[in-house]
Amino acid sequence: MTKIDDAAMPAPLATETIVTGRQPRSRRRSAFRRPMTSIVRHTLLIALALAMLYPVIWMVVSSLRPNDEIFRDPSIIPDSFEISNYTDGWNALAYPFNVYMWNSALIVIGCIVGNLVSCSMAAYAFARLSFSGKRFWFAVMLLSIMLPIHVIIVPQYVLFSQLGWVNTFLPLIVPKLLATDAFFIFLMVQFIRGIPKELDEAARIDGAGHPRIFLQIILPLMVPALATTAIFTFIWTWNDFFSQLIFLTKPELYTVPLALRSFEDAQSSTNYAQMFAMSVVSLIPIFLIFLFGQKFLIKGIATTGIK
Repeated sequence: MTKIDDAAMPAPLATETIVTGRQPRSRRRSAFRRPMTSIVRHTLLIALALAMLYPVIWMVVSSLRPNDEIFRDPSIIPDSFEISNYTDGWNALAYPFNVYMWNSALIVIGCIVGNLVSCSMAAYAFARLSFSGKRFWFAVMLLSIMLPIHVIIVPQYVLFSQLGWVNTFLPLIVPKLLATDAFFIFLMVQFIRGIPKELDEAARIDGAGHPRIFLQIILPLMVPALATTAIFTFIWTWNDFFSQLIFLTKPELYTVPLALRSFEDAQSSTNYAQMFAMSVVSLIPIFLIFLFGQKFLIKGIATTGIK
């Protein structure tokens, strides 16, 4: 038995030396491939990001160039800096540009408040209440997402014209108070369905009704969904041009998109430098909102099941 054991000993030792001799090579190759793959991947991502950001960078650079040099040089390295484009563009229209930004801010605030209040209540009804025709009305609500605004804009204009609301901010704000944005209702319904119903049952045992459950339990837990709704409403309303063009015709009521459109003149030369300068100014609120609300935006979309 001792001879067999002595004879069997060299074999595993030999294999161990072979294995230990091969392992460092494979580890070196994998250790070499990982940083190379990471470098190539990050290089492609940076190149793609620069390609997507090039129009924005070019607009910012063009806002600092003289008007006659904007379309001569497509590079993003300016030869000169014309800061006067911002000061001249601010007062180039019938009213200072802060008037148009204030008008847009009023509409945005009204739309955000309307969507947060009405869409959250409608979402709670669809997610927690039981009523006849619930599935039918939920399907109708989802179908309204596919309905383009161009289909309903004419009936809306006729209705608001008869009410005397044209050339006011009411046609742009009041519909938001009636939960007309089905996308946000669906987003909040998905979020509320992820909240355990045991919380509702515990509150109901304590004597709480639906208003108290909604205000004190569901609503505080819906902060990511509410923040996502507020951010999307801000961006879409701030950039809205079609609806504001239909209902607002007085220059003192113009919003930022309508004011930027006013820089183009079909009868005379357009000052693109001033228009680009005011475009950069109009992008600052959107950039700040997205920068500080990115965490809530990602969390709200990730927790609602919307991919």
